[in-house]
Amino acid sequence: MSTPQFWSQPLRYIHWASVRKPAIFWSIVIGCIGPIMAFTIPPIRYRLGDKRRPHIPLSYPIPAGPRQIPEGYDD
Repeated sequence: MSTPQFWSQPLRYIHWASVRKPAIFWSIVIGCIGPIMAFTIPPIRYRLGDKRRPHIPLSYPIPAGPRQIPEGYDD
């Protein structure tokens, strides 16, 4: 029995691929779902209460006043 051709019998080919080559089949399925999830998941998360995170500071705040040098740690 030869393998089914995709364009002539797509459902039969999908069934054959899921049984005979499951790693390739599921990697294609997950790869096709990825771009769809990129556009649908963020609005759903926002509606469920997941708000934007505050930005990470890019610099360290300089403290006001003179620098306190710690004592008792000298060698």
